[in-house]
Amino acid sequence: MLLGTAFLFAQNGVVSRKTAEHYVWGGDCDGWYLVKTDSVNIIEERLPAGRGETLHLHKKALQSFYVLKGEATFEADGKTSVVHQGEAFVVQPGTKHRVQNNSKQDLEILVTSQPPSHGDRVEIP
Repeated sequence: MLLGTAFLFAQNGVVSRKTAEHYVWGGDCDGWYLVKTDSVNIIEERLPAGRGETLHLHKKALQSFYVLKGEATFEADGKTSVVHQGEAFVVQPGTKHRVQNNSKQDLEILVTSQPPSHGDRVEIP
């Protein structure tokens, strides 16, 4: 196992936006790795109002999206679901999906992917 990033984020202790590895996606959406290992990623994400993902799927990753703040709109296999603060939406591997923030406030979610979803993403035209 690498003793770099993967090890750092798998140790015991406190982790937050201030200490976690940060990345930007979609131009102005934020992600912070709270846990980053070879077997699971837990990421806190922020989506500004009106932002979201493109339709895609993951071949192997099971994902759970827990809404910390705001309201998320999920499309999965052609069906739309609105998920509120304190609720989660689960996406099985192979499911075409996307999350959108159709509200006027920031959306904050906790995304768990097992195994990690980066490198496992297939864009849907």
